[in-house]
This record gives sequence, structure tokens and C-alpha cells, in this order.
Amino acid sequence: MSFHRIMVKLLTTMLLVVLCVATTAQTQELLAMANVPFSLTGNSSRPFTPQRNHPEAMLNQALLSIRHDHLDQALKSIEQLVSLYPDFRLAQLVRGDLLLARAQPILTLGNVDAAPSQLDGLRAEARVRLNNFLQPPSSGLVPRQLLQLDPGQTTAVMVDTSKSRLYLFHNQNGVLTRLADYYVTIGKNGTDKTREGDKRTPLGVYYITGKQDGKKLGPLYGDAIYPLSYPNDWDQRQGRLGHGIWLHGTPSTTYSRAPQASDGCVVLTNTDLSELGKYLTAGITPVVITNHIDWTQPRNVDSSKDGLLSALESWRHDRESLDPAPYLRHYAENFTTNGENLSDWIAEKRRVNLGQTWVKIKLSEISALEYPGQANMAVVNFDQDYRSNNLNDRSRKRQYWQQTHGEWKIVMETSL
Repeated sequence: MSFHRIMVKLLTTMLLVVLCVATTAQTQELLAMANVPFSLTGNSSRPFTPQRNHPEAMLNQALLSIRHDHLDQALKSIEQLVSLYPDFRLAQLVRGDLLLARAQPILTLGNVDAAPSQLDGLRAEARVRLNNFLQPPSSGLVPRQLLQLDPGQTTAVMVDTSKSRLYLFHNQNGVLTRLADYYVTIGKNGTDKTREGDKRTPLGVYYITGKQDGKKLGPLYGDAIYPLSYPNDWDQRQGRLGHGIWLHGTPSTTYSRAPQASDGCVVLTNTDLSELGKYLTAGITPVVITNHIDWTQPRNVDSSKDGLLSALESWRHDRESLDPAPYLRHYAENFTTNGENLSDWIAEKRRVNLGQTWVKIKLSEISALEYPGQANMAVVNFDQDYRSNNLNDRSRKRQYWQQTHGEWKIVMETSL
């Protein structure tokens, strides 16, 4: 066997060991048989058709060329990639390995003299990028967490922190379509933010609150900043502290960062953030950050939301009845609103009811999202048109519902 062929197999085996994260029997076989090509089936048989000049697609093309022993093609792809994006450090690392493989054995991804922390970050980035390509969500599946978007929410964002991936969805007449997905960086210490400076990314349902020029705040934030509504009202009730959780870009000298490298923000490449930004609307676009996306068929989402929306309709109907007993049974014992506990709030509602002879309530623009990190909880937003003999009012409300022993009850309510 020629020396070049030996180098190819060494590099191929190295990439398998470093990049593969699945633990299926098929993967174990691949690890043992370096000359068996990757299976591209996984959860979805998606042929590799890289977008022209898209950096992640070009990187995947190079890695797969390595896997098929096409080292010259891999080097050609990588050199084209680094010529377009010279600050793409992972691509530069793979290029260096490909060049070095012509002269000596390569025992690991990144056979260079560099700090272990830097190499570990690049290796982790390679894993999550390639794993996403090899095992993407099947076509047609949607996140169970997106129970229902209101008609004005034409897009929604889901961040799966376990996969370092952000997914963008389009909503048209209640039908969700996955438009794109992007590699992202999260907090250095992972997720579940609880305090200022813990360098963790929060889990929850948030909303884009605006847009700022990232360059005005410093080079770390890239081209743009999209602040998120952390801490939201549920975070505040739980005593979670901190602020300044954003979607933002990367420094001009860095194409992308390691999977866990931010101070808690969700970080995209400037190129990806520019594309994503076209679909973000302040005060409207939800950003759901979770440790796991439950991908399922749309019909299963419909089944999941039916019970919640039925409870909401029952709440509306009972409020119109003027009988406080059936209305108040929709509230949990630990219910709070605007600093009031359940008993104080009940007393206020009973006082208001004394002067009413009729009530009509209409709900519209209803959205419902499962709340990450909380068992059997969902957040519901809606416009409420409230009319009675002594009050006419239109408001936007947010309710947090939790299911206990098979029954949905409201644990928190706020006016927006």
C-alpha cells in the first residue's frame, strides 16, 4: 500500500473517531471499517447538494470527500472555502491536516501546536456541524413545543442547545414550514441561567425586543444584536437574575465560535444572522430556547394542543357566567398576578362582579407554546375583548398554564 494511501486511511479514521457522535451499531461498524462510506440515511435520506459558496455546506463537502478517500477533492473544497472565509478557523484546521497528511501520519483532528482549549472547541464544532448534516430532522416534522402561533406570527425560532442549532419556521394559516437552520454558540457553562454572570443560556420562551448595531457596542457582538426578553415574567417569579441575553454575531476576525463559548447569548455567524434577521420582528417573533426539540408529525401537535385550548375556552365561557365558582376553579393554588396571590386576587374579582349584570369576552390572536424546562407547562398569549354593562376593555394577555393530574390550571397571568 502506498504511503499516500496510508495517510488517507489514517486521516479518514481520525475524522470518524473525532467527528462521529452517534452510538448506533452502524456507526460502530464504521469506526472499525475505515473504508466503509458514511451512510447518509439517518433520520432522513437527504442527498448532499451544497449551496453555492455556503460555508457550512462547503465544509461538509470536504469532510465527506475525506471520508470517501477523495483527499484531493477535499483539499480543493477546503481551499476554496478558506479563500472565501479566511477567518473560518475550523476550515483552516482541516486544511492544515490535509496538507500535513501528505507528509506524516495524522493522529487527531488538529495536529498542530495550539492550546488544548482552542483545539477542543474546534473539534466540538466539527462534531455538531457534521452530526447535524448526517442526522437532520426528517422532512415534514415540526417541534411539538410550537403548539399554535397566532396569524400575525409569520415566523418562529427554536434553539436546540444540545445540538448547537437554531431552526427558523414559517407560519402560514397555522401550517409550519422549516425555512432554515443555523449553527449557534451558547453559554460557556451550558444552559438554565439563574443569576448574573453565570455564563449560562436561559431556557424558556422569549421574544425579540428590537435590533441594535453590534459594532457600536464593541467588536465581540458582530454586525447586529437582537435583544431577547430575558428575564421574562416567569423567570422573575422564579427569582432568575441577569440581563442582556441576545442573538448576536461574531467579531470580524472570527467566522464562528465554539459550541459553548458565549457569556450566555446565542451567537450566530454574521452571515447567518444577516439572513435570519430578515425574518425577525420585534415584539412578535418568539424564540424558544430548549435543551431538546421534540420533533413530531403535525397531527400530533394538534392532539397535544387540543386539551389546552379546550381549557382556555372553558375559562372564557365561565368568566362570562358571572358565577365566580366555575371561573375560579381554573386557577392553581400557587397562582400569582402582578404581585398578588390567589386569595387577594379572588377578593378583587368578587368585588368587580358585584356591579356586573352581563359580560361578553372574545379571544383572538391566540398563540400557545410549551415552556422548556418546566414540566407540563405552556404559555398562552391572546387578545381579549372584554365587554360588560360597566366596562369595555381590549387588552393583550399572557397566561402560564400547568397540567397537574391531567387538568390544566393557570399559575400566572399578566397583561402585556
